[in-house]
Amino acid sequence: MPGAFHPQALAGQHIVISGGIGALGTGIVKGLVDHGARVTVNDIVLSSDALVRMDNAGIDREAIHYVQADMTQEEEVADVIAQAREAFGLIHTALCHVGMVIDAPLLEFSVSAWDRSMDVNVKSAFLLAKAAANAMLEDEVAGHLIFTLSWVASVPWPSIGPYNASKAAMRQLMRSFARELAPQGIRANGIAPGIVEVGMAKRQWESDPSYRARASKAIPLGYMQPLESVIDGFLFLCSDASSYMTGSVLLIDGGASLYPMD
Repeated sequence: MPGAFHPQALAGQHIVISGGIGALGTGIVKGLVDHGARVTVNDIVLSSDALVRMDNAGIDREAIHYVQADMTQEEEVADVIAQAREAFGLIHTALCHVGMVIDAPLLEFSVSAWDRSMDVNVKSAFLLAKAAANAMLEDEVAGHLIFTLSWVASVPWPSIGPYNASKAAMRQLMRSFARELAPQGIRANGIAPGIVEVGMAKRQWESDPSYRARASKAIPLGYMQPLESVIDGFLFLCSDASSYMTGSVLLIDGGASLYPMD
């Protein structure tokens, strides 16, 4: 709902996000910036292209710092954190958001595609969370690690088995960070959206009648998830309203995970 959060709900916060230039990522970044945060944005997209995409999304350039990097590489993750601290100082929240999905049956899935899926979805989350948490500890910040999960971690969607598995692994990774870092005051939580009305899912919904029929049946509320509902979830988790949460998953999926599909 528009106006659900105070316009300065995230004032004073510095947030780092991986994979922030995709259709969902730019929406999240805009929501964070519009509510007062400064955001270090990472993706593999060239800086010139990334800035154009953020301009097109109406994101205030003064509130963002973009770092092109491959988050599956530890040294590049370290550079993202170093540049973030140089640009905006203390890191309060890290969003382990970057992800990928390959649509293929498990019996046809190549080992190289499996490895790539796990690297992008799980390894990158581990590396960013680790590097950000170390920076928080060094700077004595009671920070927050937030992992972008999915409802398919519990109810597997056909033909994306490695993605289903990677999101389940990320959920346990998040809970492990939460358990280990709670004594140091650092929290870890996840957000699990449903079938969001952006990017590839939207294109499939609009162009593939069989996908639309299957997806519609999977969503008890009967319609694709509005981007705004995902942004609101991130705003809540990044705000002080979530300050007593750690090791939890905020599930916002229109009921898709209520029961297995036929």
